[in-house]
Amino acid sequence: MSNTSDASSKKGRPTPKRKEAQSKRIVSSLAPASTKEEKKRAREQSRASRNASRAAYLRGEESAMPLRDRGPARRYVRNLVDARRSIGEYFLPIIFVVLLLSVFPVPALQYGAIALMYAVLLTAAIDGVFLSRKIKKEIRSRFPDSPTKGLGLYGWLRSTQMRRLRTPHPQVKPGESF
Repeated sequence: MSNTSDASSKKGRPTPKRKEAQSKRIVSSLAPASTKEEKKRAREQSRASRNASRAAYLRGEESAMPLRDRGPARRYVRNLVDARRSIGEYFLPIIFVVLLLSVFPVPALQYGAIALMYAVLLTAAIDGVFLSRKIKKEIRSRFPDSPTKGLGLYGWLRSTQMRRLRTPHPQVKPGESF
């Protein structure tokens, strides 16, 4: 008892094909269409911007640094660490020597290499504890309003990096007063 004339009179047009319905639903993308030259130019500008900000970071400019490296207290810690030599910065080359010595099949040489490794590790850890205490003491006296939380570890981790690999690059030479 269905009346087909009533159903078609309500709609008044044929059902669209799937292809037509999908083509109507396609929304143009929000990004404007760009040519290859525009994309290439944008990539080059982005690369130049990144290189400029990286160079500024390596030079030690505050504006280019991440939050963990900003501030006068952090700058002071970096200078304090960079002005001294520590056993931690020589740890990686010493471990390489230990690796070479442990290859030889002489047990006394292998034991000596392992003992050297543990001695350097222990010395670096003790040096880190003393450095951390010194940093906190100096920061409390020079920057009384600045919190000291995390500064000891920040300085110790910087002291364990090889000098050439530190970022931002050292601003003071070893032994130099600042």
